[in-house]
Amino acid sequence: MSDKLKISKRSNIKGDDGYKVFSIRIKEEIVNKLDELSKETNRSRNELINIMLEYGINNCEITDKE
Repeated sequence: MSDKLKISKRSNIKGDDGYKVFSIRIKEEIVNKLDELSKETNRSRNELINIMLEYGINNCEITDKE
């Protein structure tokens, strides 16, 4: 997949609803990269993860082979 996920910087507006909370384990190096992106874009880790998950879900292709 050669398309890059583009994330714009955002203002300091907060407040979310309609979300479900659950816990996952993430490698420390990924958390560090998320923190860097968070600082660059002024978005929370949570918001970035949601953007990335939505992009991944909308751009995945299921195949029969691993």
